[in-house]
Amino acid sequence: MTLDALRLQVPDVLKESEVPLANLAGLLEEARRHPQDSALQQILCLLFDLNRSHLTLLERQRVLQSLNEEFRFYAATHLNGKPPPLFVKLCDEMACGFKRLLLQILQGHQPSRPHLAWCLYMAQSFLAQSALRNYELYQEPPPALWRDSHLLYWIGDHQKCLDEPVAAAFRPTPANTLRGLYQQTLLLALSNPFHLDEGACTTLFGALAPLAGLARLMPWDADDENGGPTVDLTESQPCLPFDQQPDGARTYLRRLELGALLVALHEHAPLRSDTEQQLLEKVRPNWLGQQQRRHPRIEHTGAGSLAVGLHAIHADLLSKHPVRCTVNLIDASPGGARLLCNSDQGGQLKVGQLVLLHNQGSPTLALVRWHYHNAEGLHLGLRYLKGLARPVWLRRAPNAQTHPGILQSTPEPGAGWHHGLWLPHKQFVEGENLWLQLASVHNQAILALPVTNLATSMVARYPLQMA
Repeated sequence: MTLDALRLQVPDVLKESEVPLANLAGLLEEARRHPQDSALQQILCLLFDLNRSHLTLLERQRVLQSLNEEFRFYAATHLNGKPPPLFVKLCDEMACGFKRLLLQILQGHQPSRPHLAWCLYMAQSFLAQSALRNYELYQEPPPALWRDSHLLYWIGDHQKCLDEPVAAAFRPTPANTLRGLYQQTLLLALSNPFHLDEGACTTLFGALAPLAGLARLMPWDADDENGGPTVDLTESQPCLPFDQQPDGARTYLRRLELGALLVALHEHAPLRSDTEQQLLEKVRPNWLGQQQRRHPRIEHTGAGSLAVGLHAIHADLLSKHPVRCTVNLIDASPGGARLLCNSDQGGQLKVGQLVLLHNQGSPTLALVRWHYHNAEGLHLGLRYLKGLARPVWLRRAPNAQTHPGILQSTPEPGAGWHHGLWLPHKQFVEGENLWLQLASVHNQAILALPVTNLATSMVARYPLQMA
């Protein structure tokens, strides 16, 4: 999938507009004087024509801004009841208009990030409105809606627009960034909306607005045992079924990490009503499948410590006693744990950081999957990495400068050992020849660095075949 190959679904531009743009404001005002169904039909016909007509970027943007005001006017009458089918079609046509505008912006010369972020957000907003209105009518959104939503996220990620704040006066309230809005829509779809009472989808969508941005789409890894929803950005569905093994290209697979969101769900939120809290608690198990996680977590209290970062772990394994962070274990499972530590340690304990947990027994290698600040301190979600961690040195030549690495070795019954070499992200490149030396061995082994099989923004793991 590339941005050229996977195109947004937009209607073809067939003709010059039959709608006189100078008279558009008058036509919209005239439509408001008619009964609701008739007015929606007139607005929809105008928009249908304009979406299939040749307009300059500025003309299309002004038209869509005017029609956005009309959308908000008609939406206000459907906040507490089922929307008519014509209103759902209006959501779809508004999304088409902003997708067409987005293509014109992308084809222009160096679009500004705020302008691009605004257009991406508005296109996603109307796709989210369409999904919400379909669920309110207890019907599935069209598959193309999810394909376009994934592509808007992909474009936003590559254009670094995911976290650009956008102010938009929609009801119910959406998240204020493209990342938050996209994940707000995914979470709505994961909430088993067809089992909700009438009107509950609207309440739930609004309740998700301040929470959805806390989730993160992480690179997918087959060994991940935390069991979050899997998103295939090339598929025409929000997420893959929990019992389906992904078969798409890893480049476009993501795991929806919900750890920080689930912690925030239990935070005191004065603006969250009791109804919203009860609804969020009701749908929460659906986000992680019928069984909330692959390994049930149990409450676990106890003190521990973390060696943070590859260099500190390397020194720790060599008994050089580096400075460790003191942590408290909150709960744990065979696949990971939740910790609590001081808020001022957030600077080094970033998402994707490699850590070594000392608690009871042998130290455990782990990755930081999420973190979340509240009045108690910094909450951390760890994903355990199976196997024995050993310190190694890497050189680019037999007598060159040494670089620390961590060798993760996992026994495989009947197949010997699987090895993974942890190194700083992008310090070395695929195919580079390196000399590897274990701490207890004087000889060096020559290896060609393979393609990484797990990477974060801070570290990468390379699979090794060793005798």
